[in-house]
Amino acid sequence: MNPVLPPRQRILAAADDLFRRVGIRGVGVDAIAEAAGTNKMTLYRHFESKDELIAEWVRGIIETKERRWDEFFAEHPGDPAAQLVAWSRATAEAFAQMEERGSALHNALAELPEADHPARRVIDEHRVREHKRLLQLCREAKFPDPELAADQFYFLFEGAKSCVQCIGLKRAGEHLMRLVDSLVAKTDGGAETSRATARGGRDAAAATPKTRSRKA
Repeated sequence: MNPVLPPRQRILAAADDLFRRVGIRGVGVDAIAEAAGTNKMTLYRHFESKDELIAEWVRGIIETKERRWDEFFAEHPGDPAAQLVAWSRATAEAFAQMEERGSALHNALAELPEADHPARRVIDEHRVREHKRLLQLCREAKFPDPELAADQFYFLFEGAKSCVQCIGLKRAGEHLMRLVDSLVAKTDGGAETSRATARGGRDAAAATPKTRSRKA
């Protein structure tokens, strides 16, 4: 752990590593504090409880995911179909981080069955926002039935994350992109959007060295 980082950041970084590798329920605050190079007193000075630490960890994951949407909007201004396609490409790339243990948010939900757990509330609110964003994009892209299209996109992405471990990274990612392309092709100009985005992704991959994907 980088001792230059402030204690709060070290604690969150240590929690991120341990929660992903060991599981939320499998690690205690003592282990987190030790991995962060600090002590329980300092941990509790920054987080009222382990549950609050979990909630803050989840918020960090969600903030990263939502910043990606800002990138899609900036890269494809005024083109909701291209933004949806870009989302599918980014998700497929991020599957590399999920192949071993699956989605961090999905795993957190499985380990936090209590409906009133602060981290679960954060995840639930994020999922509602994400579905609303999809619905807005589907309306802007002029899908014949935007409500149905938004549900289809949501089912595809949530299902693909769950299937990475059982059907493998490559197959899940490739099929996800193909399915999204087929949905986008139903909109005016959508087929060309999918082809152009796919070409751009291939060109970028060929021109740059492989880098480690963002965590999903």
